[in-house]
Amino acid sequence: MNIKKITFFVMTKKGYEVLKEVESQFPSSIDLIISIKDKNVKIDFFDKIKTFAKKKSIKFYNYKDFKFKIENSYIFAISWKYLITNFKNSQLIVFHDSLLPKYKGFNPLVSALINGEKKIGVTAIKGNNDYDSGDIIKQKKIIIKYPIKIQQAIDSIIPLYKDLVINIIKTIKKNKLLYSKKQNNNNATYSLWKDEEDYLINWNDSSQNIKRFIDASGYPYKGASTFFENKKIRINNAEIMKEKIIVNRIPGKVFKSDEDGYLVVCKKGIIKISDIYYDKNKKKFNYNKIKIKFV
Repeated sequence: MNIKKITFFVMTKKGYEVLKEVESQFPSSIDLIISIKDKNVKIDFFDKIKTFAKKKSIKFYNYKDFKFKIENSYIFAISWKYLITNFKNSQLIVFHDSLLPKYKGFNPLVSALINGEKKIGVTAIKGNNDYDSGDIIKQKKIIIKYPIKIQQAIDSIIPLYKDLVINIIKTIKKNKLLYSKKQNNNNATYSLWKDEEDYLINWNDSSQNIKRFIDASGYPYKGASTFFENKKIRINNAEIMKEKIIVNRIPGKVFKSDEDGYLVVCKKGIIKISDIYYDKNKKKFNYNKIKIKFV
């Protein structure tokens, strides 16, 4: 195939930052940008991506309005959640937030952080009919230290995205083949999609695991949640505290509260939670009574 065009299917901050880097290093090389709003994050970057395309005079389509086939193009999919099928005589390259074959599927970075992985990364693969199973073109990784919040992790892998995309485009512009290797599916793991129930904190877990869960569920996502008096609240910050010997341990009960937060008993350990607000009206959670239990 004699492919000459470059198309981007992009969402989120990762896609936006990559677009800026590509245009900076290879001006006027992007032929088409396609994006769509993401209701699952607080800031989805759709408007910024659209404005960028307009400013650089690049053709832009909202995915909801995109009907035609893409022909004779390298297609880069970044932070993309939808199946791309409407292309012909083109090469689809998908970028995934994990070190494949680990964490195939949805929310790979969030799942990796919740599980306490020491290495995170990005993998560029050739698109095929089975999600996240294409041949690996390139892969980059970094070592992280905990505690780390999801936004910090996202920011830390954006440079990996840039490096991968720029290196692949350099190869393309030199008219060289994109070499790839098959994944070893014997080592494959999978991450499922999340819904609202998956943001709920399990107080029957350890304070360490709950801390990672809260950190991995925060901005740009909705935030970890729990219920108090049948009202959902969101928790943005958590700190592991020194363990106490509690003879009648009941996970979810508040051991102590002060102006900085609430010390909550976990199955193992104690955690202080803060920056708490009601999900419905976004008002700050401020409850100064002694008897508090989160469920």
